[in-house]
Amino acid sequence: METQNNHTATLSAPLFISPSDLLSSWLGHRRLTKRVIEAFPEDKFFDYSIGGMRTFADMMKEILDISGPGVKGIATDEWPAGSNWDHNAKAVASTKAEFLALWDDATEQISAYWPQISEERFQENVLAFGMYDGQAFSTILYFIDNEIHHRAQGTVYLRSLGIEPPAFWNRD
Repeated sequence: METQNNHTATLSAPLFISPSDLLSSWLGHRRLTKRVIEAFPEDKFFDYSIGGMRTFADMMKEILDISGPGVKGIATDEWPAGSNWDHNAKAVASTKAEFLALWDDATEQISAYWPQISEERFQENVLAFGMYDGQAFSTILYFIDNEIHHRAQGTVYLRSLGIEPPAFWNRD
């Protein structure tokens, strides 16, 4: 008599990118975005816009509102209410130096909470800021994509001011 093995092996797909590599990539983007902020003249950072778009400071305030608090939310499931966001950068910083300090604080928050996100958590559904439903990894990708999008708008602003923006490929 022959015994058959009725057990099937569970296969898992290899990771496309590890959580640490994703964080490293994002932190590279944050370093580049910081250089774009630094390239703005003080008087243009808070007041310059084109075609009715927001100022670059207000765009970056949006990134501050979602990046650090977003990673904290994914790690702890404690979400600040996003409906109360005020994207007025002058409400939180009166100088570019103060704003850059807030940028650094948000980057530290990302780095501090990231290790608390388990690999399984990246696949779980989250309700980010009580409004945005999706898997944790897709929410993080949105945070990164949104930063890149607004950084590109800032690059256009710099070029319109006659300022050479930082090289977009240099994330060191």
